[in-house]
Amino acid sequence: MTPTQRRKLVVAHSTREGAPRHEIETNRALARWLAHILGLRFGGSYDPHKHAGRDLYWLPTQTLVGLHQAYALNIKGPEDLWGGYVDHDFICTKAISHGLLSPEAMAPEGWSTVFGERVRKVVLDGLSVFALADALPAATRLLYSGPIRLKPVHACAGRGQEVIHSLDEFEAVLLRPDAAQLFNQGVVLEQDLHDVVTHSVGQSFIGDHVLSYCGEQYLTKDGQGEDVYGGSNLLVVPGDYECLLKLDLPADVREAIEQAQVFDTAADEAYPGFYASRRNYDIAQGLDSDGQRRSGVLEQSWRMGGASSAEVAALQSFINHPGLRAIHVCSVETYVDQPLPADAIEVYRGPAENSDFLLKYVTVKSYDG
Repeated sequence: MTPTQRRKLVVAHSTREGAPRHEIETNRALARWLAHILGLRFGGSYDPHKHAGRDLYWLPTQTLVGLHQAYALNIKGPEDLWGGYVDHDFICTKAISHGLLSPEAMAPEGWSTVFGERVRKVVLDGLSVFALADALPAATRLLYSGPIRLKPVHACAGRGQEVIHSLDEFEAVLLRPDAAQLFNQGVVLEQDLHDVVTHSVGQSFIGDHVLSYCGEQYLTKDGQGEDVYGGSNLLVVPGDYECLLKLDLPADVREAIEQAQVFDTAADEAYPGFYASRRNYDIAQGLDSDGQRRSGVLEQSWRMGGASSAEVAALQSFINHPGLRAIHVCSVETYVDQPLPADAIEVYRGPAENSDFLLKYVTVKSYDG
């Protein structure tokens, strides 16, 4: 890190109005931790008056959208934040993973047909829908080959999704009072898999440090009994994907990494205004309705996410032990009030958005003993 970079203040920035406490506090905890690791000062949560004229390094809770937001924060590129920037909101959602029903289908401003062409072989069968009128024809096409999963493009942690088995079921969805609003905001219709393993693949660029990783996500039950994100087990290396692929990895993991690389490169090509210093991708591998194995990228995360605490823990390990070739880190989210496990690092303990309690923590284990 250069002397100029060392003068920066690391600031947390909750960009979502009305964000839940666990999101805000996790953001602050990670920004404070990152500042400590990098030898920088922690400036707290961003305050436009307090931080006016200061040289800042940002940790926003969401991907920045539009030049007006980036300019207001004086963010010019990926070196200024741990997160990402897009020109249009839909680019940082599930929507870009799939193409449209037809050239005549409704599309948001800035939509790229190039991206869909680039990623067609590394995603599951699916369509993105931005108008109620396009919903039934899209579902009809996809249901021909089996059940589909309906995914609102702005939902996260697995919430709000449902599996549709027939046109009758889908038509019932269209009769709901909020159907027009739901589809106009954007919905992904995607083939449903069973016996699924969800891989996490990504990279972080923080100061002079580059981390690359692969691993698996797992689910847990929230306070309402709904299956939601429960954490990630990651294998992290200092360096790029080439360094990661030098490790002894199973074939399915290598496939997930290669698919994430295609998706990542396509985003740079199709959306030239886009940049990100945190690039995380979810890849699902499972069986389709015919029992055939499928693998495809589900979505991207160019912002603080569930695995971010594990990435920070890995960064600390590599800085403290420069000779490390790789490290195992695990981020955990549990809705059960319990003592912190031995040697775990607590990130958040308190109420959740949809539950009375949420605990987030990280564990670190050596790669080769």
